[in-house]
Amino acid sequence: MALPTHAAAEENPLHAALGAPDALDIHLQIRSRSEAIEGQFRPTAARNDFLQSFRTILTAEYRAGPIRIGGELRDARGYAYAQNSSAGVSEIDAVEPLQAYVALDLANLGGKGATGRLTAGRYTLNLGSGRLVAAPDFPNMITSYTGALFDWKSAAKDRLVAFWGMPSLRFPNDADGLRNERVELDRARSAVQFFGTSYQRTKLGPISAEAYVFRLVEHDSPAQLTRDRKLVTIGGRLFRSPAKGKLDFEIEAAHQTGRSHATTAANDTTDLDVDADTVHAEVGTKFQSSWTPRVVVVFDYASGDDRDAGRYTRFDQLYGAPRSDFGPGGLFGLVNRSNVISGGARVEVAPTSKLDAAVFGRELWLASRTDAFANSGVRDRLGRQGDFAGTQLEARVRYWIQPNRYRIESGTALLFKGDFLNRAANAQPSGDTHYFYLDLSAFF
Repeated sequence: MALPTHAAAEENPLHAALGAPDALDIHLQIRSRSEAIEGQFRPTAARNDFLQSFRTILTAEYRAGPIRIGGELRDARGYAYAQNSSAGVSEIDAVEPLQAYVALDLANLGGKGATGRLTAGRYTLNLGSGRLVAAPDFPNMITSYTGALFDWKSAAKDRLVAFWGMPSLRFPNDADGLRNERVELDRARSAVQFFGTSYQRTKLGPISAEAYVFRLVEHDSPAQLTRDRKLVTIGGRLFRSPAKGKLDFEIEAAHQTGRSHATTAANDTTDLDVDADTVHAEVGTKFQSSWTPRVVVVFDYASGDDRDAGRYTRFDQLYGAPRSDFGPGGLFGLVNRSNVISGGARVEVAPTSKLDAAVFGRELWLASRTDAFANSGVRDRLGRQGDFAGTQLEARVRYWIQPNRYRIESGTALLFKGDFLNRAANAQPSGDTHYFYLDLSAFF
């Protein structure tokens, strides 16, 4: 349920200050983030922008035998950003009850040591790699679902998840509402339903495996125009977790079928056949050194929409999180899992238990020259400006000032724009893009 586990109840000063009973887990997380971007790549956003945001998360869960009653309250505020900023509902959402659920624990379900949990209400969800369904930490606000969830784990840590939910539509979603920090609750609508199942086997010899199928069904409503997506996504993953002195790897592939409109326009009523794919592959090794360096080579592909009038081939990343593969979001967030071909390398180090860092370099191409590149909004409908989007470099460092209590994190991303992002008709040829962020977090 994505509840923090940074400190046990007896070590939690908030729990002690409130005199809370042992059956109540309560946690508070506060984060301040400063971020700035120069040389914006989005066609209509401010070329140079700054955002100061604050995120507060209060989570609580009460246990009464096998019954759990829990919730999460988030408050995300943003200040000092430009009038035409790219900051949106992922950065700003004041006073939102993100989770509110009742759960039933089922002990020894399917064997000794196996555990199950049946949850009903509003919940968050993170599955597998998080590329298609995730509850990421980088954004200030994330998607929650109103529905039901069954989560089972065997004694060997195999995991089976089955869920049905109505994803929350975030409000306010207009510029004035965001700037004025209007308190308006997010809404779950029957017009959008998301359901599926995932199974992960942790031990198939030296590797682990996952298989999943997801179904997304939506139609227009007074609150939101949609592409009327009716998607089936089938995928799988094979991986070997990193370990010192051993080769690790991960490969994940998914295929999408179904029906969708090309746009969200009210007058777009043409159903197109969906035929889209994505692949992620990486190979790495962790060296036996005091800094535990790990070197990884990666490749990503996600199809873009071609010019076939009868079908739609742009991959939809559903409710996934691009952060771990494609860099920071916020004012940056260039790449998502749509219309991209990319290869690169990453180096990770952890000199101490308090300090870790990583650097990442990627080359970026379009999978389809006539579709918008990834999350940029830049498009050349005639396909005459090539397929090279540019080179992205990223670095981040995290340090626990006090373990499990206070943390500082800083990162930067540089985009050296290629021909496409400089020459496409709606491109912003304003020089290369520079991005920086600084996080200060406290956990109680």
